Parts: sequence; C-alpha cells; structure tokens
Amino acid sequence: MMELRQNIAKKRLYEGKTVSCFALWGYAGSDHIERLAPIKPHAIWMEGEHGNVDFGDLPNQTRACDIIGSTPILRVNQNDQGIIYRSLDLGAMGIVVPHVNNKEEAENVVEGGKFYPIGKRGSFTSRQGIGVKDYHNLANDQTMLIVLIEDIIAVENLDSILSVDNIDVFFLASGDLAQSMGFPGQSDHKEVQKVVDESLKRISARGKISGAIGNKGNVKSLYENGVKFYLCDPRPYMADGFQKYQDFAQKALGK
Repeated sequence: MMELRQNIAKKRLYEGKTVSCFALWGYAGSDHIERLAPIKPHAIWMEGEHGNVDFGDLPNQTRACDIIGSTPILRVNQNDQGIIYRSLDLGAMGIVVPHVNNKEEAENVVEGGKFYPIGKRGSFTSRQGIGVKDYHNLANDQTMLIVLIEDIIAVENLDSILSVDNIDVFFLASGDLAQSMGFPGQSDHKEVQKVVDESLKRISARGKISGAIGNKGNVKSLYENGVKFYLCDPRPYMADGFQKYQDFAQKALGK
C-alpha cells in the first residue's frame, strides 16, 4: 500500500520554520521544474491566474515537483470550489486563491479544499492519493490552503477572515493592494507599505501564518513582521546575473 506524500512546505510552517517558494512565472514546463532540483526549493508556485498553467499541465508539473522533493502549489484564477478541488485532484498539494475579501469567501476556499467533515471537496482520489489507504481522511492534513489578501476591503475585513480555520497562509499581495488603494504599479508606496506592515502584524498577533513576496531589500523587515512563507520572483536575479555576465565579458574582452 502506498503512503501519502508529505506536504514539505506545510510541515515546515507548522514546525515554525520558514518556507521559500519559487515562483514559476513564465517558466511553466515540467522540464523547467526538474532543472530546479539543485537549488532545492521548498515549494513551487505554478501560475494559473496570470500564467499559462492549465488543467492539462498539472499532472506532469506536479510530478516534476514530486521528483525534486518540492511541494506543488497552484494559484487558481478564481474562488470556485470546483476549480480548487479539481486542481488538487490533478496533483497540487497547495492552492492559492486570489481576492479573498471577506469571511464567506475564505470559508468557500476551505469548503472546496477539504473533504468532510471540514469541507465539501468532491469525493475523488487525487493523483497524490493513488493506492493510499484512507486517502480522504489523510488528505485534509496534507492539503495546504493559501488566501491572497490583495484588496483594501480585505484589509478592512481582516479580523473576520482570520477567524476562519484551516487556512494555512494569509498572503499579503502588495501589487493588487496598491491598485485598490489608488496607487497602481506602486507597491513600494509608503502608504501601501504601511498597510502591509500593519496587516502582517495583525496576522501574527492572531497566531496565524503570513506570506509575502520576499527579496533582498525587504526580507529582513518581513521576517520581523512575522512572515514565514516567502515567494521568490526569480526574474530580478536572472536579470542581475546576466548583467554581471555582460559586464564581466566586456571587461575580459576589452570591449
């Protein structure tokens, strides 16, 4: 009999450790995921809201995550129970749901992502559960649910959203938050950052786990505000690395 694969990212979070999640934005192939094996990311964020990841891609991409020992996490494009549990059925072990703005919407995430007695997830055996005895009971422990707090109305309703159990990460998305505050494209605006910092502290004060996009400039302050789940956007580091190569090559060639 097979054993249910452990959700590495979720295990780390509940041990009080941090999680580094690699954002697979624009690099969506399963072969790309396998090539990340040497850097050992705790989790892979597959993009189904703004990217091209679809249901037909999930089985192979989540298999690739399994191969390199990384938790497969999918951001879906809407808070729909059918989309949530279909994504889990196809191999995702974590689901990110955008624009969760009130308690009822947070409860909908849980209902779609958890089997009875916690939720109403459709009764089916996930790819992760093939051959696993008592899968439906075990899966609730390994399934990871992440909600995005990315609208100012969600910040206003944060206390009620935080009252919903079985959500593993409350993720502050500063880009959309900035837009909802009237500062499109200005996630680093001081007013936006003030709301982000205050919200992160509120999440920690309730004993909940928070998440955010981490980089070299903000990771220390995020950690001080209680963030445990860090999403890494690789694009700035790729650009920086290529620029350093160009500078080195031009110097070495004298051009």
